[in-house]
Parts: sequence; structure tokens; C-alpha cells
Amino acid sequence: MNKDRGYRSLRVYQLSHQLGVKIHKVTLGLPKFEVYEEGSQIRRCTKRVSASIVEGYALRKYKAEYLHYLFRAYGSAEETVEHLDYLWETGSLTDESAYRASREECLDLNRQLFRFIQGVEREHDRPYSLKS
Repeated sequence: MNKDRGYRSLRVYQLSHQLGVKIHKVTLGLPKFEVYEEGSQIRRCTKRVSASIVEGYALRKYKAEYLHYLFRAYGSAEETVEHLDYLWETGSLTDESAYRASREECLDLNRQLFRFIQGVEREHDRPYSLKS
């Protein structure tokens, strides 16, 4: 599929998808009990970020719906930081460089996603192909 078309062209989508893959891989190295507990939860919320962006993009004809899903994506992105912090603070995630890099990527994604939401709030116009 062409990455320059549709939601795949959105930088926030690209970052969130990459982060979902990265977090998935990081969590597979957690202690066995944590892979199924906190690891499972962080994988779900991280992957929910890009999934919400995709779902919102499909409904972008309706500004309120688009924003609804973008805010859900933002909430899941913020939740990801909380789960990373839990994993680090409980000692389940012991690779400090993986923790710090993942956390910084999450925070960067959160900032970019928030700015993207502000842009949609300010400048949303129904795509020409969806106007009726």
C-alpha cells in the first residue's frame, strides 16, 4: 500500500504505528508474569493510538467524529506513558535506554498529536471527495 495516501500520510499516524511496533517488541522482553499483565495492557493502549487515528480519518467528513477519535488516540497515547512509568518503577522493565527512548517517543507523539488536534479544531474542512 502506498504510504503517501490517506491516513498513512499523516505524521501522527506514522509515529503512532512505529511506536506501537516498538512497544510490542519491548514488552516481549518483560518477565513472564508481566508479559500478560502490564505488558498486555500497554500493547493494547499503544496500538489503540494508531487504530483510533485510522478510524477517525475514515469518519473525517464529520468534524465532531474526527475529533472524538483523535482525542481517544491522545488519551491512549497519554496512557502509554503511564504504563511505561509503571513498568520502570516496578522494576519489570530493566533496560533504561529502552525505557527512556520509548518514553521520549511517547511524549513527542503526544505533543504532535495534540497540535494535530488543535489544527483540526481550527481548520477542518470536509474533504472534497466526501462533500455531498
